[in-house]
Amino acid sequence: MGGIKFTEKIIINCSPSEAFEYTQDYNNRLKWDTFLKRAELMDGAQEAGKGVRAYCVARNGLGMVTEYVSFNPPKATAIKMTSGPYMFQSFLGSWTFHDLGEKQTEVIFLYSFKLRFPFNVANGLIKRNLQSNVRRRLRDLKANIENLRAKQAQPLSMGKDRHQFS
Repeated sequence: MGGIKFTEKIIINCSPSEAFEYTQDYNNRLKWDTFLKRAELMDGAQEAGKGVRAYCVARNGLGMVTEYVSFNPPKATAIKMTSGPYMFQSFLGSWTFHDLGEKQTEVIFLYSFKLRFPFNVANGLIKRNLQSNVRRRLRDLKANIENLRAKQAQPLSMGKDRHQFS
């Protein structure tokens, strides 16, 4: 059986650079990524970038080490699995950020993976489960970014630097 590939997308009211920076900042990751219970950069890295490795653990307890294979702010980034759950023979993911103008960005999340036997018998079920999780993650990302932007639109006397996006 071949690999599985799917994309999900959402429009967020922010610039591509805001969306890119927020999604790739591991200090923010668990604020919006409801699929994960742990997310950290490895080997002393302080920020994401090409060649940087990350360790993420899903709420179901499955962990995966990934490496950034591309990092092109504010347009796109991609990772590949270097080690992870036995069920995955290979795993790739990417984010793409399209500027729609008027401070709107289309965020596209792509997964491509191949399952080992006997897990490949459940290709459709596993794909649907991951796709559902990605949809939820994108909705949560949108809500978090747009809520932050709404708070930042308040007068500076509220104590928050309106230009700081974190």
